[in-house]
Amino acid sequence: MTVTFYVPRDSGALALGAEKVARKLQAEIETRNLDARIVRNGSRGLYWLEPMVEVDTPNGRVAYGPVKASDVTALLDNGIAESRVHPLWLGLTDQLPFLAKQTRLTFARCGITDPVSLEDYRAHDGMKGLENALKLTPAEIVAQVTESGLRGRGGAGFPTGIKWKTVLDTKGEQKYIVCNADEGDSGTFADRMIMEGDPFVLIEGMAIAGIAVGATKGYIYTRSEYPHAIAVMNEALDVARRAGVLGQSVLGSSYAFDIEVRVGAGAYVCGEETALLESLEGRRGIVRAKPPLPAHKGLFGRPTVINNVISLASVPVILDKGAAFYKDFGMGRSRGTIPLQIAGNVKHAGLYETAFGLTLGEIVDEIGGGTATGRPVKAVQVGGPLGAYFPRELFDTPFDYEAFAARDGLIGHAGLVVFDDTVDMLKQARFAMEFCAVESCGKCTPCRIGSTRGVEVVDRISANIEPAKQIEVLTDLCNTMKFGSLCALGGFTPYPVMSALTHFPEDFRPAPSTHLAANAAE
Repeated sequence: MTVTFYVPRDSGALALGAEKVARKLQAEIETRNLDARIVRNGSRGLYWLEPMVEVDTPNGRVAYGPVKASDVTALLDNGIAESRVHPLWLGLTDQLPFLAKQTRLTFARCGITDPVSLEDYRAHDGMKGLENALKLTPAEIVAQVTESGLRGRGGAGFPTGIKWKTVLDTKGEQKYIVCNADEGDSGTFADRMIMEGDPFVLIEGMAIAGIAVGATKGYIYTRSEYPHAIAVMNEALDVARRAGVLGQSVLGSSYAFDIEVRVGAGAYVCGEETALLESLEGRRGIVRAKPPLPAHKGLFGRPTVINNVISLASVPVILDKGAAFYKDFGMGRSRGTIPLQIAGNVKHAGLYETAFGLTLGEIVDEIGGGTATGRPVKAVQVGGPLGAYFPRELFDTPFDYEAFAARDGLIGHAGLVVFDDTVDMLKQARFAMEFCAVESCGKCTPCRIGSTRGVEVVDRISANIEPAKQIEVLTDLCNTMKFGSLCALGGFTPYPVMSALTHFPEDFRPAPSTHLAANAAE
């Protein structure tokens, strides 16, 4: 019987040596004349164990990791093909605690299937959502998505169904679906994992969206820093077209829909939907004033749905299992599941999909395992470089849009970056202002000038130049940016700055300089 090995082609695993492992394994298979094959799957999201090699057994897939190319010979000598115990042996993959406790809906196939095998995708319940959608009217599809409670997973948390209904009700000879795959937040990798590990779920979700609102063309806008994701998406799109999933007749229906990948240079501001549209149309990525909303006049002035990768990839399970099934997960107005991306100074860095409602403490201490250094956790930044820093005193906060907003935070793209007690929060505040200054599109004064002045003010605090006065100026500056900026880049930069100042005031009181200390002694 042919033995099947799985070696991830996910870029996170590749960065840790997965390609070398795959080449070495293939060479050993040929040298030993083994009846075996290698499937290049996506990552399961357990990045501290990558490259994680799996082998199919009668009892299920067994994992080994992290595997180096130099380990392959010994693993085969020791009987990896028979899944014998070895120092790198992890056991049955599905029973690994990090995976076993998850609720995988959007990521149900990620790491399990061959990313570019449509046959494999269908064998694991793929295309059922699209098939069901074709039995419904566009209005009924929109109603299902609305009833599910799905909200934008890109950061804003806007109800997906409302956005779709607006585009459905807006007249236009041509409508578009735009997938925002410009994943630029620090500590986030969920979009990349889907594109590299399960691209057909994104294709299926976009096709459902197109049928629902009357769009015949879709664009996936991503960044040049994602070459592996771009390659996998384009390969999957070719497979989908040949199989009739995309084209003039979606799965033999009267609906036409096709998708194209467009690559930007990686400007952070192009994650904002109107700047993204500017870039997609071939211009510099600068934020547009609203109204008009993109749902009314978006890409090329036509009605446009703009959703994040995870939002669109969550749609197939809703149309497959039903709105009630999806809505049953979560809490309050935060329904369904959320892919937590745990990064930074943490023991178990990776992606963990679960229903909304876990506390921040449970995520960091139990799932993440605390810091990699073993030192106490000082702060966790949630929501990317524009997210607030949460101290341990707020670790009882449930992972929920409204709960985070009530504590001056935001979920954003659900990235969590952990810091131990050696971090200097004054430096982190400076980084937030500097990041905004570098990434600003320059269109509005509060963002363009405010962030530059912010760096200068923080530097004066660091130099112990009238720190109390400078903190007052910094607070006023943050209020101006928060309420006066044209988009979320300038509007959200105050979140990390003010949370650092509020929760860690001791870091904003630098020790007196040697000169000042000497004068005080005299």
